[in-house]
Amino acid sequence: MPPPSDGTRHLAPAKVNLTLHVTGRRADGRHDLDSLVAFADLGDVLHVSPGDALTIDGPFANGVPVDDRNLIRRALAAAGTTRAVDLDKRLPHPAGLGGGSSDAAAALRAVGADLGLDALMALGADLPVCLAAAPSRMRGAGERVDPVALPRLHAVLVNPGVAVPTGAVFAALEGHGPPMPDVLPAGDPLDWLGGMRNDLQAPATGVASVIADVLAALTAAGARLSRMSGSGATCFGLFPDPAAAEAAARRLDYPGWWARACTLNPSAP
Repeated sequence: MPPPSDGTRHLAPAKVNLTLHVTGRRADGRHDLDSLVAFADLGDVLHVSPGDALTIDGPFANGVPVDDRNLIRRALAAAGTTRAVDLDKRLPHPAGLGGGSSDAAAALRAVGADLGLDALMALGADLPVCLAAAPSRMRGAGERVDPVALPRLHAVLVNPGVAVPTGAVFAALEGHGPPMPDVLPAGDPLDWLGGMRNDLQAPATGVASVIADVLAALTAAGARLSRMSGSGATCFGLFPDPAAAEAAARRLDYPGWWARACTLNPSAP
């Protein structure tokens, strides 16, 4: 879990789905997932203080609600408390990076709230894993979160500035696949990750063809593995070291694109 840098500043880290296997669909319409999730050393920043106002600024503040539709407000209300929150919105949205859920989880961590699983799932399927904010295997509809050991990974996140509606992506999904293997093998994790999937990548690319351009650009910039995160449109590339990731992020700073180098699992050895 990422610690705040001081008593009022809290990081809401970007959530990256390294894998996302869609394994079935329930009678209530929700999909069963099996996903390996990592968190970055960058994200939105919340400044929390006494009060009850919610203010939003930052490069991606436009379009983020400040009323009761905002997950921060809903999470604090579920916890039975109030705080004044200034959200520095640094992540694009919607982007497949769990931004709103991570913001709400950061607010809950800031107030020390201990909501039950049902309350978290009522807020959103990503809330349990975002509250953990640590490498995890997320299963079911998001309610089953188990910690996993992952090494530090050097990544570039790229969003092409296109919103991809999650509903449209799932509507275009054809069939389901098997879950991940139960054991993450020893050795180079990129070899293992390369054999896994994001089952939403193909339908999302059908909705927004620019995703294919982003993946190709990451590969051309030297990524050992490139894949879409979540339901898109943000994609990630994994690189051998921080310098290679930084160089690739600079190369991919195209007009209209958001590209950032980062470290996933920053507390890992």
